[in-house]
Amino acid sequence: MTGAGGYVALGDSISIDDYSGGPGRGGASLLYANRDEDFPDWRGRDLRSTAPGTTFALLATDGATTGTLLDRQLPRLAALPERPALVTLTIGGNDLLGAYGDTAAARAVVARVAAALDRALAAIGETLAPGGQVVVGTVYDPSDGTADAERLGLPPWPDAVALIGELNDALRRGAARRGAAVAEIAERFRGHGLAAGDPRRREARPEQRDLWFCSLIEPNAWGADGVRAAFWAALHSGG
Repeated sequence: MTGAGGYVALGDSISIDDYSGGPGRGGASLLYANRDEDFPDWRGRDLRSTAPGTTFALLATDGATTGTLLDRQLPRLAALPERPALVTLTIGGNDLLGAYGDTAAARAVVARVAAALDRALAAIGETLAPGGQVVVGTVYDPSDGTADAERLGLPPWPDAVALIGELNDALRRGAARRGAAVAEIAERFRGHGLAAGDPRRREARPEQRDLWFCSLIEPNAWGADGVRAAFWAALHSGG
């Protein structure tokens, strides 16, 4: 992203502030304006510093699905007074969670997410400022690839890890089809779920900074830093 413009964050709770300690502390918010006291290594590496004058609209919402994105968030995006130079999108995890435990239904969900993503990216493209960028995030796995549902307090579903992988492959393909970059959030989060502790903990800012999850599927303050880092990498390396 070069020069000033608008930054809009769309999607689900991977992008919001609610679970990371409050306003300004979520992954999208950190991309816009770093919290220097928490992340001194990121001082000067945010949109407010590298593209002075950038505005920020956080339209992502807790529990959002592709339906929420298409029916509620995209109209809000289209109504903004400024055409964005950057849009980030995290979506699909809640759709898949709605089919938890049913592999056939989950595969159908992945197909629906792929179709909805294509519609959404087409609509986003129509709102972008000239030269604008779109970044699509992948979906993380709190089990760290183990599918250990018992430790997560969930019913068994041996296919869970494979379905998250299929969802992420669909997100990558959809992004590539529409010229969007990919933020590899799933890769960044690997090793920061069950491998690091209990993702069910509710603290937004635990002393254990290598545990990035809270309330099972949410990014805590340290996870928000991981989301931001994935967005930043996508913007500066073409995904």
